[in-house]
Amino acid sequence: MPAASRGYAVTDRATRIKLCGMTRSEDVQLAVALQVDFIGLIFATRSPRKLALTQAADLRVLVPPSTRVVALLMNNARHDIDAIIARTQPDLLQFHGDEEAEFCASFGLPYFKAIAMGDTADPLPAMAAFPGASGFVLDGHGAGEQGGSGKRFDWSRLPRDQQTPILLAGGLNACNVAQALRTAQPWGVDIASGIEVAPGQKDAAAMRRFVAAVRAEDAAHQAAIG
Repeated sequence: MPAASRGYAVTDRATRIKLCGMTRSEDVQLAVALQVDFIGLIFATRSPRKLALTQAADLRVLVPPSTRVVALLMNNARHDIDAIIARTQPDLLQFHGDEEAEFCASFGLPYFKAIAMGDTADPLPAMAAFPGASGFVLDGHGAGEQGGSGKRFDWSRLPRDQQTPILLAGGLNACNVAQALRTAQPWGVDIASGIEVAPGQKDAAAMRRFVAAVRAEDAAHQAAIG
């Protein structure tokens, strides 16, 4: 099913915002108040932001339907993913490991696929291997590494004119996100470490500044094109 038919239009300029690696209720509540588009809950085994099911379920109930919850996974076993879905009812899954397209699509939920941009490889072949993805997260980490590392890559490498949404991740913060949007022109931005004081512990002021910077750049772009 094409991404646009799931509500992910790629034609408008409003940048989607995903705040990832939530572990605390106060951070989730602020993200909701800021009206971000996505909140990421991490279940990857090696991540310092990994949530227990009970913790994730407590955070999930704080999120209204207007904000979509994304469950981040990396080579999790099928039975673990089934339990995550049953307990937390995510709106989307996001795969960061060696999962194949058939596996990603087999849970009956839309999914994002993360593509490592930490080398010079062309991301298009990796993206083409997941024709059913609702979107791609292009992150600055290397192949096989965890996302959320804060590693930046050359934003000009982001593919253009794609029919499937692309979220830009890696090394973003309130000071550079406007330049990132002008350079890469992504459908969305995805941030974790750039709004943290420690892994999983968000900085409220940094969250506000980041969201404000994205929206200011969107407004400036709209004003420039009339």
